[in-house]
Amino acid sequence: MSSNIHINQVDLTAPTPQNTPLTHAPIAQGLSRPTVPDITEDNEPEEELPEGGSAIQQAMLGLVQGKLAGLLGKSSGYIESLPVEVKRSVEALKGVQVKQVELQNQYKRECLELERKYLELQKPLYDRRHAIITGTAKPTPEEIAAGEAQSQKDDPEYSPLPADPTNTSAIPEFWLTALRNHIGLAEIITDRDAAALKHLTDIRVSYLPTTDAKPGFKLRFFFSPNEFFENEMLEKTYLYQEEVGYSGDFMYDRAIGTEIKWKEDKDLTKEFEIKKQRNKNTNRTRLVRKARPTESFFNFFSPPVPPSDEAIEAGDIDEDELEEIEEKLEIDYQIGEDIKEKIIPRAVDYFTGKALEFEDIDEDDDDFEDIESDDDDDEDRFEEDDSDSDADVPARRRGPPKGRGGAAANNVNPEECKQQ
Repeated sequence: MSSNIHINQVDLTAPTPQNTPLTHAPIAQGLSRPTVPDITEDNEPEEELPEGGSAIQQAMLGLVQGKLAGLLGKSSGYIESLPVEVKRSVEALKGVQVKQVELQNQYKRECLELERKYLELQKPLYDRRHAIITGTAKPTPEEIAAGEAQSQKDDPEYSPLPADPTNTSAIPEFWLTALRNHIGLAEIITDRDAAALKHLTDIRVSYLPTTDAKPGFKLRFFFSPNEFFENEMLEKTYLYQEEVGYSGDFMYDRAIGTEIKWKEDKDLTKEFEIKKQRNKNTNRTRLVRKARPTESFFNFFSPPVPPSDEAIEAGDIDEDELEEIEEKLEIDYQIGEDIKEKIIPRAVDYFTGKALEFEDIDEDDDDFEDIESDDDDDEDRFEEDDSDSDADVPARRRGPPKGRGGAAANNVNPEECKQQ
């Protein structure tokens, strides 16, 4: 499925040479600019703007851009001016496209069935992995030899481990370590969460029936008894829309999480504080315990709710709020996809940290060191305010794909689907 996730789809008029708004022009978007300088660029001196001219230009530019933005999606009248017989042909093309979309829907659902088929084939391997992690089964010499061969392939200096036929030890904090070695998840797992995630024993994925109106997948997190909540399993279900989107992929619809049954005073998604209050009339004091939401990995099971199309069209949600909701939806969906497509099938690589070699990690400030310079004036070019502004910059998050499209198709070979 596509990695584009759109909160709402707008039926824009198809761009043509006759009706394409100027805001779609490549130069306006900065996508393409002339590479051969013209005469004015080479030979004409730059004219000095009068004082305040730049501000005037900016104001005029903003005014023009606002006018052009209002043209987006509006018809120039070209389609309306066509003869009736031509309009009928255009409508016929739409009818042909409807059948194409129906076939695309069928194709994507068959791809989901193919994923489900191979997930069933992997289930015994996941059961075996769970037994080794929990120490309920002893690794076989063949399994160890195959793993050491892979380690030797990854690192030629790897030394084989000594034989220990009695080894049946569990792997401590396996899933907590694997989750923390994922770039996005590491940012939302707090130290308080870690105490609960030490009890995480397994993560599994399953697919909803493709015969359902809305296909999708379900993530299940299994826990051993712990002091935080009563649930033995927490679920998160992701639903796609009934039909593929404009890109030809399933579109993300919404997610449904499990209600966590927290034990008393153990809710990790809240912070509690004690406040002293004084009665204005009697002057007596009392202690009041108040809870406020806080960051936690377990907020993952209370997913954001997409706004309805009606609320958006009615203007009940302002632009900033809508943008914030969209960002939360994108992050929530990306985390679910990464758990399904990366962490579950490659759990041991995330546990050892090998998977980090394949992650797109942004360069951090810690990766750079100061370079000594003979020119002391360079230091004077930086204001002290710059250092203060750095503190206001929020922690960088590995950005999820824009929009609300599924990503499963990125992992499905179309040729495989055609061969089934």
